[in-house]
Amino acid sequence: MILEVAVLNVKLELNDTFISTFKQASAIISTMDGYIRHELQHCVENDNQYILLVWWETLEDHVVGFRTSPQYEEWKSLLHHYYDPFPTVEHYENVDLT
Repeated sequence: MILEVAVLNVKLELNDTFISTFKQASAIISTMDGYIRHELQHCVENDNQYILLVWWETLEDHVVGFRTSPQYEEWKSLLHHYYDPFPTVEHYENVDLT
């Protein structure tokens, strides 16, 4: 399982509409192959900052399956204009501590 992590800095003037638009976009990502679940967390210290966490079965499910899909184009048109700067997306895997 892979965890996608993106820090989202939303433009101040667009912060009021971000959540409702993100809810629309959530319906898109949740239909993708390899998608497990996602969360959007709001930063306590910075009102226009969020963190997006998405769990995928494999890295390829995200970077190939989702990012090269028509659904990604819809996701992009809904959300990408909200961000400044554009988010860096990183992927993590669980560390076995046993």
